[in-house]
Amino acid sequence: MNLEKQTLKSAFSTMATAKAMATLYEDNFKIVSKYVHATSRGHEAIQIAVAMHLLPQDYAFPYYRDDAMMLGIGMQPYDLMLQLMAKADDPFSGGRTYYCHPSLKDVDKPKIPHQSSATGMQAIPATGAAMGFWYKENTGIADDLKDKPIVVCSLGDASVTEGEISEAFQMAALKQLPILYLVQDNGWDISANAKETRAQNAFEYAKGFHGIEAITIDGANFTESYLAVQKVIKTIREERRPFLVHAKVPLLNHHTSGVRMEWYRDDLEEAQSRDPFPVLQQQLLAAGFTTDEIQTIESEAIAKVQGDFDRAQLAADPTPADLFTHDFAPTPITEEVGERNPEREDKVVMVDCALFAVEELMKKHPECLLYGQDVGGRLGGVFREAATLAQKFGDDRVFNTPIQEAFIVGSTVGMSAVGLKPIVEVQFADYIWPGLNQLFTEVSRSCYLSNGKWPVSMILRVPIGAYGSGGPYHSSSVESVLTNIRGIKIAYPSNGADLKGLMKAAYYDPNPVVILEHKGLYWSKVKGTDEARTNEPSEDYILPFGKANVVQEIWEQETAETITVITYGMGVHWALNASAKMKNQVEIVDLRTLYPLDEETIIKSVKKAKKCLVVTEEPTNNSFARSLAGLIQEKCFKYLDAPVMVIGSENMPAIPLNSTLEQTMIPNADKVQAKMEELLSY
Repeated sequence: MNLEKQTLKSAFSTMATAKAMATLYEDNFKIVSKYVHATSRGHEAIQIAVAMHLLPQDYAFPYYRDDAMMLGIGMQPYDLMLQLMAKADDPFSGGRTYYCHPSLKDVDKPKIPHQSSATGMQAIPATGAAMGFWYKENTGIADDLKDKPIVVCSLGDASVTEGEISEAFQMAALKQLPILYLVQDNGWDISANAKETRAQNAFEYAKGFHGIEAITIDGANFTESYLAVQKVIKTIREERRPFLVHAKVPLLNHHTSGVRMEWYRDDLEEAQSRDPFPVLQQQLLAAGFTTDEIQTIESEAIAKVQGDFDRAQLAADPTPADLFTHDFAPTPITEEVGERNPEREDKVVMVDCALFAVEELMKKHPECLLYGQDVGGRLGGVFREAATLAQKFGDDRVFNTPIQEAFIVGSTVGMSAVGLKPIVEVQFADYIWPGLNQLFTEVSRSCYLSNGKWPVSMILRVPIGAYGSGGPYHSSSVESVLTNIRGIKIAYPSNGADLKGLMKAAYYDPNPVVILEHKGLYWSKVKGTDEARTNEPSEDYILPFGKANVVQEIWEQETAETITVITYGMGVHWALNASAKMKNQVEIVDLRTLYPLDEETIIKSVKKAKKCLVVTEEPTNNSFARSLAGLIQEKCFKYLDAPVMVIGSENMPAIPLNSTLEQTMIPNADKVQAKMEELLSY
């Protein structure tokens, strides 16, 4: 089948532009190699074929070699060159991230959420976007469009060996999501080739996922690529199911500007013989174009590229002030509102306060959904924290996922991008580690590296802490790791009212929020945790992040020794019990959120008491608590009558199962009391 002349002409113009850019970058290597870049040289045919079938309602997740795809959707060489040289007007990131790391929200083009350089990591966010379309269509809140949107996830074949790719494929197959995985196979990782690193190619691998239809094509032949992609995308739009297109292509340029092909390649001559550029030239000739017409198109592309390059070099760099924008999107939640302590017949346990908050949010907001391991109708969460929600809202809004922490966390990037608000759960803090790659690499950096275009609006609930001989894999505290991830907000409430108010604040915050929920406080079954039970706040109660609570206040003393305890979570209850006989000497500040941190309340309290104890459940070495102690020491040094002290768990690798060993390791009220007395008598 022959393509229309205009289609061939448009494709050739784009390919000539991409080729001219790669050539110009090589010719001006000293100028453009300040920052690392890669080009699409050899991959152009399949990239342009896909781009020509995308609509503004579609979502695309390109990878770092997809500059021809970017040209194909309507971006100009100048746009890409601004990013190449990290200029202030780089339309994707404002000079913050590498060439061909697009993030785009133009009305007339496919939407491109941010994705990182980490190999293959875009597969989970992309699949999350497709799951968002699936959810909206199944719940009747999708936009009424003649052509239903699809998601394209572009990958290099080497990335398909990543474990997170299999999580994405699994969910796409399981849920039958409207996504195209475009795998561009040039036979190389960096210096390792396919024979060294892959037991099979992506086409063969995809056959193991029942429900994903896969095809393999010559991705260096534009006509073949165009026709194949046309058929696949039409099917996805109409039948709403996943496809994988495995496109065999040559790599005709360096892996990146920093890893030169002549250092390790032994197949350059063979690769050059599969160049898509002369193939498309021949297809134009066969369609009736003259040699002069083809030459004119190429010459115009070269001139355009040179002109844009000259302009881009003159563009302004970012200023130092530009560093400090878009770490977070502005939140509308700045004040405490609603009734925190209405009269109730009975106080409510902490786990139920959270459950009621989620239920109220889901009733009010159809874009709100909840998913994770075992939260569905059969169980409603291992702590019953989602009990009855699936029955009330249906299996499309509250559903189980496979054991895939990376997918649970990373899919929220795509879900948020298509306008949803996912609340997701990791079953225990100990199991957050497989999700950290997505949390750190994709979720936390999206707002900043997209220059504010794509904040990830999500809530990640994490049951945390030691409770009832949970042993080494169900008892850990992980806040020190999380507080070192910039770009997320972190709550750690100590009671039901705070948990409900912070859950509501997290929902209306456009940024990613992690809520750490201590298992020992959920039901107040642990001795000394009755204060975690509260009157359930009103439905409109919202507690802003960054507002600590002085749960036990003292007057400034002239003669008596006093201390302030800075703590959170279970530490609040240890401190309350430990100070029962010395309430006039001990002020207790409950942080409530670890980021943002209420430094003002902390410093005011420490200056008043003049001695400070930080209480945590984590082992203290290299911890958030020690960092907090350092901050207090720095800010309050001239007011202190003693060193800032820290008490936490013993510095062991894990919490043992045996109850005696567990209690020996973690703090309790008696240990905290002894530390208070030591500090008071200092």
